[in-house]
Amino acid sequence: MSDMVTGLPPLSAVRAFEAAARHGSFTRAAVELGMTQAAVSYQIKLLEERLGQPLFQRQARRVVLSEAGERLASSVMDSFDGLRAAFAAVTETAEGVLSIQALPTIASNWLVPRLGLFQCENPGLAVRMVTQVGPHDPQRDDCDVAIHRGGGQWPGLEAHWLMKSEFTPLCGPNLFRDLGRPPQPADLLQVNRIGKTQAWDQWFAAAGVNSEATPVEARFDLSVQQLEVTAALASNGAAMCSPIFFRRELSEGLLIQPFELMLAGGNDYWLTYPKRRRIARKISLFRDWLLEQAREPAPISSAPSSPANPGSAAPQPDYSCPS
Repeated sequence: MSDMVTGLPPLSAVRAFEAAARHGSFTRAAVELGMTQAAVSYQIKLLEERLGQPLFQRQARRVVLSEAGERLASSVMDSFDGLRAAFAAVTETAEGVLSIQALPTIASNWLVPRLGLFQCENPGLAVRMVTQVGPHDPQRDDCDVAIHRGGGQWPGLEAHWLMKSEFTPLCGPNLFRDLGRPPQPADLLQVNRIGKTQAWDQWFAAAGVNSEATPVEARFDLSVQQLEVTAALASNGAAMCSPIFFRRELSEGLLIQPFELMLAGGNDYWLTYPKRRRIARKISLFRDWLLEQAREPAPISSAPSSPANPGSAAPQPDYSCPS
């Protein structure tokens, strides 16, 4: 809609008038607005011609508002103050909330238990967590940072490596208890197997197990490791997962890692955010903190022959705020 239809003069002219009225000087208004003094004078002249009356009295070394200028300046400056306050409020709100997108398992089993520490160190910054299986699309997703898997190269995104993607079978402590001997990789052919069929095939091949006679048919492919582990425990089976996300369960003996063999998943875990926002304070605070968290030691696994006693579990990190 044109300015003539709305009855409003060009905003550029109003902006020049407001700055000149506030400073009492075309020169200082020009410096604030990044314009020349002549450009400010021209914009105000356009406004005066539109109104049909002068807004300033030009004197030798300064300008003074006319009677009409005084009446207009009060309302215009109040309006600009309101605009400044509105934009400041939006900016403050946006900078006060960190929106994080992450894959479900790394979010619930690795990141969320640690976020309390981040908020203790940054009490003025709220955190909003969103879980999503697909990759981060900064043009569509309403989030500041994302943690997902890939090769580390995404157009328009800054990427920081967090940890390897590795997998190995995990199971409950009773799965092989009746064998009367240490389990062998081939014993997994006789139990329910949860996870991606391709991952099981790769692991059996690396373990030297011929699985062709007993095709690997994973009962579930849930794409969320927490659900896969839950399904494996419920069905007295094994899940092909990454031990790093189940450190507590492994150290307490709720889960065991029966074999040392772990395979690389091919797509590691990365922290990403738009390159254009890499200097944003809340993003840099979270990035530095998260990279430090990712340097923690690998998870503890427990052997099937002597499962850990839940009553004497290894002490876990304290993620609460210090008193």
